[in-house]
Amino acid sequence: MKIEAINRASITTSIKQSPFIRNFKNEIFMHALVLPTVVYFFIFAYMPMYGILVAFKDFSFAKGIWGSNWVGLEHFMTFFKSMYFPRLVKNTVLISVYSIIWGMPFPIIFALLLNEIKNRHFKRIIQTVSYFPHFVSTVIIVGLMVSFMSPVDGIVNILRVRYGHEAINFIQSTKWFRTLYIGSGIWQGFGWGSIIYLAALSGISNELYEAAYVDGATRWQQTIHISIPGIMPTFIILFILSVGGIMSVGSSKIILMYTPATYDVADVISTYVYRKSLIGGEFSFGAAVGLFNTVINYALVFVTNKISKKVSDISLW
Repeated sequence: MKIEAINRASITTSIKQSPFIRNFKNEIFMHALVLPTVVYFFIFAYMPMYGILVAFKDFSFAKGIWGSNWVGLEHFMTFFKSMYFPRLVKNTVLISVYSIIWGMPFPIIFALLLNEIKNRHFKRIIQTVSYFPHFVSTVIIVGLMVSFMSPVDGIVNILRVRYGHEAINFIQSTKWFRTLYIGSGIWQGFGWGSIIYLAALSGISNELYEAAYVDGATRWQQTIHISIPGIMPTFIILFILSVGGIMSVGSSKIILMYTPATYDVADVISTYVYRKSLIGGEFSFGAAVGLFNTVINYALVFVTNKISKKVSDISLW
């Protein structure tokens, strides 16, 4: 009995003296600050995962999730065999890839240009103005595009006609849809996206620039050999995250922009799910397609992260 009591006491003492317990006590206020975020994600991100079961069932409101009939992979096979599957995957991938190719360089270029401005007041004014579009509603952005691109009284077509060109119905054109979608996204987000790169640039030691200046390096050479390598880890992390969202093009903006005339180039997986589940009432089918999207995105993040880790030693984990 004495030996057991001694063992219990030693175990209790070791637990009390463990680094985890000591760190927790020392940083209890920091943990209290994190607690609301943990609770938020647990309630709104992890608990809803229970609804994934809907993808494998013939969901009925009357029977509920557990009571609905199990159908296995039927909804997945229906989606894969659908005549719309190739078009949806193609449009989703193309819009995402084009957005990454054309969208990611703009925040970097803008951040590098801002970094060269020495007048602080002018720099803050430029930054503030560039942030404004990020806070403008998507509905307003699309409304402005429709107004400016109108074939009758849009300012773009008025200028085209004035200089001897024919008016173009941009919104109804399959040729211009992706350009308008990606271009408006770049305009709306490049200023806000530059914040991260500006933070990375501010973390680069001024001694590097001073040493390069002493060695006779021009501002362009300093940018190439110091600034760009300094923000490269940030770029790689953001690139990995962007690749992880290739199959998740948002539906809200496309729904506001597209018409039956542009379905061939505008219809993506998220808009198809919107029509089938929320409008058509096929909730199990919508959940299955959404789960398929999530699995593909995770695989893309995993593969891209693995390649990045081997090539540059920079990765998410």
